[in-house]
Amino acid sequence: MTPPIGSEAQRRNPALEPLAPLLGDWRTTATHPQVPGTTFHGRTSFAWHEGGAFVVMRSEIDEPEIPSAVAVIGSDDAAGTFTMLYFDERGVSRRYTVEAGDGEVSWHRDEAGFAQRMVLTLAGDGSRLDGRGTMSHDGGPWEDDLQLSYERIDS
Repeated sequence: MTPPIGSEAQRRNPALEPLAPLLGDWRTTATHPQVPGTTFHGRTSFAWHEGGAFVVMRSEIDEPEIPSAVAVIGSDDAAGTFTMLYFDERGVSRRYTVEAGDGEVSWHRDEAGFAQRMVLTLAGDGSRLDGRGTMSHDGGPWEDDLQLSYERIDS
């Protein structure tokens, strides 16, 4: 039996350590201003991928108005940055810049036609995340987008 290709690189990337507080399974509830009066329910997980070389986020919402998605987060040592590649069930694919520190993880994209930001704030005991999304169309004012609450699911 031949060893897997590239197995030496399937190891923990120390640059991603600031994302470690996100790791695990979360129960999510959400609201969205375009669907007033509706609370969405789902699950999200953050996990090491390829032995810790990357972080993978998977999310699904029970109600059909919010798409299920998968994203991969990696680092660029030379730039000292993180990047997220996102894909969802609608076929939407986006690239986000990720930042982490001081009890927060955020991602944003500042494309001219449609810009988005999400800021996750971690509770001191690590049991909860609060997510605040904002969006801007065609360089206009920032408006509320998806608002999320994450509760850690005991393993």
